Amino acid sequence: MIVEVVGAVIRDDTGRLLTVRKRQTQRFMLPGGKREPGEDDLAALARELAEELGVELVSATLLGRFEAAAANEPGATVRSAAYLVEVAGDIAIQAEIEEVLWIDPAAPPDVPIAPLLLEQILPSLDGEGQAAKPPG
Repeated sequence: MIVEVVGAVIRDDTGRLLTVRKRQTQRFMLPGGKREPGEDDLAALARELAEELGVELVSATLLGRFEAAAANEPGATVRSAAYLVEVAGDIAIQAEIEEVLWIDPAAPPDVPIAPLLLEQILPSLDGEGQAAKPPG
């Protein structure tokens, strides 16, 4: 089974990456979620960010499309369109979010992190939280 989602790469001034842990789960992941019928990536991302964190999506640039074992659905694969985003407003835990954690992409803390984030998305970022520059 493939679970299709959108994810937001939100950075602070020091390059740290915002991660969230949903209620009744153990692993930290990017804010975001599944598209609703008729939604494109950006509409879903804007809705999820408003619902989960109470912020408004200002801009989004596709970082990439990534795939890994799903963190919360055993036997499933998650396929994510991850976007580098800018948001407006103060981040506030809402909806199904239990906890937020800012992490250094170059040195993630010793906490449970979703496979997609740990194995695919973090390696695609440089230490500043920006998209890594392609070789050459």
